[in-house]
Amino acid sequence: MPFPSPSCGTSADSQRAADGGASPSKGSTAGRPSTLSTFAAEFLGTFAQFLGGIAAGAALSAVLSGKPEWSVATDGFATNGYGELSPGGFSLLSVLIVEFVLTAIFLFVILGTTDGRAAVGFAPLAIGLTLTLIHLVSIPVSNTSVNPARSLGMAVYGGADALGQVWAFFVAPLAGAAVAGLLYSALFGADDKQIENNEETAIAAA
Repeated sequence: MPFPSPSCGTSADSQRAADGGASPSKGSTAGRPSTLSTFAAEFLGTFAQFLGGIAAGAALSAVLSGKPEWSVATDGFATNGYGELSPGGFSLLSVLIVEFVLTAIFLFVILGTTDGRAAVGFAPLAIGLTLTLIHLVSIPVSNTSVNPARSLGMAVYGGADALGQVWAFFVAPLAGAAVAGLLYSALFGADDKQIENNEETAIAAA
């Protein structure tokens, strides 16, 4: 028989209820609001970061424009770059490597210190010190990005050359972050506490 009869479907649903389970439609409905709300929150958070970066660039531009002899061409604008726009004159390859590696390290530290299995209370200190070290290492190379929003916010006001190079500070940090996430998951597995919290959120949203 190609399709189950209504009685068969009712029996199966009754058995799931007796076993404490949910029907497939209920399960997919329960998961969908959580997934969509999480995606929306992440999208809005990312969008807000880019807006914040551009707003910060506008504020910095307003401050610097108050100095009569200042100009982007001669004094720069805290932009990220390679070649002539690199503080130390480093090449594109050097900048990509530094931004990739340092972003991966930064994300690895964030994932490790905010893991539900980690000791509580050390995340702010570890993350802050790591970011400080990242700046000390990479300012001479790329002027430190490890965040595309920071790079775009400055590039918007830094001239055509800065905008032309900003792609590198999307590619390298995003690739580094992705590798860090995959590597952390492969080495340490999932955070069971976080999974349990996500499941509870999905059930509550159903």
